[in-house]
Amino acid sequence: MTEDIAAAVETELVQLSCQLTEPGERECLRCYLLRMLAEFGCDCTHRWTIRWREQCAPQAAELVRRLQELGGFCDCEVVLNVFPGYLPVDGPLPCAGQPRAGSALPCAVRPLRRSA
Repeated sequence: MTEDIAAAVETELVQLSCQLTEPGERECLRCYLLRMLAEFGCDCTHRWTIRWREQCAPQAAELVRRLQELGGFCDCEVVLNVFPGYLPVDGPLPCAGQPRAGSALPCAVRPLRRSA
């Protein structure tokens, strides 16, 4: 009985972690990394980059190597060194979407317009 409860809880936790770390529809790599780093931090690996690649750009086998060549040796360095031009705001802006499916290029982030 205890094993059944433990297995059910473990299954639910796995499902929840997948939901929390799932890239949004058309979410670009930069926006995904900003969101994951804000929620879960950097563990000095490319865990979020790899998760995004597996879900959004499975054909991009050389993505991590290319990011490393540009100074991105972990997820936070990808944000700081590869995508440095993010707008200075208090929190991540909504992603404007990938330029094309499977592309690792960042979206054209647009600040939200404030209505009167």
